[in-house]
Amino acid sequence: MTLAYFGPPGTFTEEAVRSQPDLAGLDRVPYRSIPDVLTAVESGEAAIGMVPLENSIEGSVTVTLDTLAFESDLLIQREVDLPITLVLCARPGTELGDVTSVLAFPHASAQCRRWLANKLPNADVAAANSNADAARSVSRSKKSGGAAIANAYAAELYGLQVLASEIEDHPGNQTRFVLVGRGVPAPTGHDKTSIVCFQREDKPGSLLAILSEFASRAINLTKLESRPTKQSLGDYCFVIDFEGHVADELTSDCLHNLAAKQADVKFLGSYPVAGEEEARARRRAHGKAWKQAGAWIEGLRAQVRGGELDA
Repeated sequence: MTLAYFGPPGTFTEEAVRSQPDLAGLDRVPYRSIPDVLTAVESGEAAIGMVPLENSIEGSVTVTLDTLAFESDLLIQREVDLPITLVLCARPGTELGDVTSVLAFPHASAQCRRWLANKLPNADVAAANSNADAARSVSRSKKSGGAAIANAYAAELYGLQVLASEIEDHPGNQTRFVLVGRGVPAPTGHDKTSIVCFQREDKPGSLLAILSEFASRAINLTKLESRPTKQSLGDYCFVIDFEGHVADELTSDCLHNLAAKQADVKFLGSYPVAGEEEARARRRAHGKAWKQAGAWIEGLRAQVRGGELDA
C-alpha cells in the first residue's frame, strides 16, 4: 500500500505518519503540495494520503478544507493530533546575528510572528511550500545569512544547525492532520463526523435551523466554520464537525433531517478520534437516551387503532 503525504521528507506531515504504528511501515511518497496529495489518492497513484487540516494557533489550513469540500470525493479516515515545536535553523557556522532572511511555510511563520519581531526585526521573511522545503532550500543555498523555520527532524535531515528552539509564540501548539481515502471506517464508539452544509436559501434564522437539528438531539459540535462557496460574494457554507458516526442512529437521523429540511449536505467522513473516556461516556449516554425515546415512541404508535372506535 502506498501512502502519499505533503512533502518533501522531513515535514510535520511525515512526522504525523510516523506517529501511527500501522502507517509508519507503509511505502511513503512525498508530494509538493496538498492538492497534489489529494489528486494522487483520487487517481489511484496512492491508496491513502496524509495532509494538515488545522492548527491550534492559525486555524484551518484552507487549501485542505476547500479541496475536500469543493473538489474531492475523498473521505477522512482518521485524524492525528501532533504537538508542534518549531526551530530556527541554518547552515553550520551561522550565528543568530548573521541571519538576514528567513524561509518558512506561511502557517509556520505566522505561529512565530512575535518571536521574529523581537529577535530578527530586520530579517526578510519569505514563503516556502512547506517547513521541510524551507530547510532543504537553505541547506542547498550558497547565500550567507539564510535561515529556515522548520521542525527539528527536518533540520537534522538536511544537515542544518539549530539556532533557536521553541520559537512559536504560544505554548501547546498543535496541528491536526487527516488521513484521506475511500469508504467509511467502522464505528469505534468514539468518532467524529465532518460535513459541509450549503444553505438552500439565505434568510434570517437559516443557520439557527441547521444548528437546532444538533441541539435537539444533544449532539455536541466540535467545530463550526464558515467558508465562501466560491459562487458569489457573500455566499457562505458551513463546515461542521460533531461527535458521532454515520452508523449511529442518532447521527444518521440528524443527517437525514438536515438533508431533507434544512440544507444541501456534503459528507466528508465519519472517523475515529482520540479523546478522554468522559467523551465516550457522553456519547454512550446520548445513544442510550435516544434508543429509550425511540422505544417509547414505538410503544405509543402500537396503540394507534386502524379503524373506528370500538363499540
